[in-house]
Amino acid sequence: MPEFRNIHVFDLMKYRLPWAGKVSILHRVSGLLMFILIPFVLYLLDKSITSEISFETFKAVMAHPIIKLIVLALIWSYLHHFCAGIRFLMLDLHKGIDKYSAAKSAVGVLVVSLSLTAVCAAKLFGLF
Repeated sequence: MPEFRNIHVFDLMKYRLPWAGKVSILHRVSGLLMFILIPFVLYLLDKSITSEISFETFKAVMAHPIIKLIVLALIWSYLHHFCAGIRFLMLDLHKGIDKYSAAKSAVGVLVVSLSLTAVCAAKLFGLF
C-alpha cells in the first residue's frame, strides 16, 4: 500500500527542476517584477520628459546606486521576460518540444538574457 504524506518546506530542496522549469519560474517572477515596478517607471518617465528642471531631477535620482540597481533589476526583468516569451511562443508553435531542445532553448534564454543584462549594466554604471 503506498504511503502519502505532506511535503514539508525542507523537502523542496531535494527536488531538482530542469532548466525549462527554472526558466518558467523566472518568467513569472520577471513578469511580477515588471508589474510591481510600474509606478517607479512612470515616476522616472514623468521626471525625464516634463521639463528641463525635472530632467535634472531625473539625472540626480539616476545617479544614486540603489536606483541604478532597481533599474538594472527592471532591465533584467524585461530582457528575461522577452526572451522567455519568444521561447514559449516557439513552444506553442510546437517547435523544440522534445526534452533536449527544450533544455537547450531554456539555457539559451538564460545565457542571452544575462549577457544582455551584463552589457546594459556596464553601460548603466558607466564602464563604457
